[in-house]
Amino acid sequence: MSKPTVHDIARQAGVSLATVDRVLNARPGVREKTIERVNEAVRSLGYVRDTYAANLARKTQYRFAFVLPEGDSQFVGTLKAALHEAMAAQLADRVIVRIVPVQAQDPHSVVRALNSLSADHFDGVAIMAPETPQVRDAVARLKQAGLSVVALVADLPTSGRDHFVGINSLSAGRTAGVLMGRFVGARPGKILIVTNSMLARDSIERRLGFDAVMAESFPQLTILPSIESRDDPARMEMVVARAAAAHPDLVGVYSMGPGNRPLLQALRASGRLKGLVVIAHELTPVTHRALLEDEVDAVITQNVGHLVRSALRVLRAKCDGVPIFEAQERIRIDIVLKENLP
Repeated sequence: MSKPTVHDIARQAGVSLATVDRVLNARPGVREKTIERVNEAVRSLGYVRDTYAANLARKTQYRFAFVLPEGDSQFVGTLKAALHEAMAAQLADRVIVRIVPVQAQDPHSVVRALNSLSADHFDGVAIMAPETPQVRDAVARLKQAGLSVVALVADLPTSGRDHFVGINSLSAGRTAGVLMGRFVGARPGKILIVTNSMLARDSIERRLGFDAVMAESFPQLTILPSIESRDDPARMEMVVARAAAAHPDLVGVYSMGPGNRPLLQALRASGRLKGLVVIAHELTPVTHRALLEDEVDAVITQNVGHLVRSALRVLRAKCDGVPIFEAQERIRIDIVLKENLP
């Protein structure tokens, strides 16, 4: 059966094609009863509007900014590569994307970048940055200016953003806890937790989920306070080396964020790496190699291609005023072992 068209709507509603066009595009000059008749025809026929074709006819362009942290994070690097790939595919859909680099650990840098984005040049923004009062205020200004805002990878739930694209970090932390407990087994000992920053909501939620599982199911394991690298690889190496020396009963390490290269370097130098269970996040060249060499036991990851495509779809849907298909945009938590490496 062929899809219903605007001709079918006009015929069933008893109106002209021009009237159908006015109603579908919410233009003035149509009586309320006529609008109701057209909308009833749309519902009864199951008509789904082709927003791409409509935008193409209007010569509409989507202009999006992706605010991403700069630095040597391999995860952000893979994210940018996936975004460039998606951008090439989206050119036919009239999507223009600009990557805006920021110092994520400096709220003022993030705010300056967000404040530089105006509705004259952009329709929507995807933001990967920690939630701070300054960032919340900047998001509110973007929303007030009429831009759509998506939180990417790490949520900004109290900022008024339109949507979050990323995994459930609480569930990811619980997943890491289960993996750690089962890989360590019955051995008692201590677990070291490392991350880039505990200001990041994803790190906070992962830690909460991890701790909850440890308390529920693995009481023989003692969880140490979180260690932060603060975007400094040398600091990561130093604090991990100190922790490895200070805790001879260390049995596991949970890496909640970026910084896996200096983490592994410090553990190798300590001579402790082969005896530890290591659970990390995000499949990058470093964690891929570490899995192959049995230096990391499991990696909890998410499909970066899905992440950026989802962010683009959500921003477009917000611009077009159409519903978001939640099931399509739900990002899955994947567990990668040496045995199932892609």
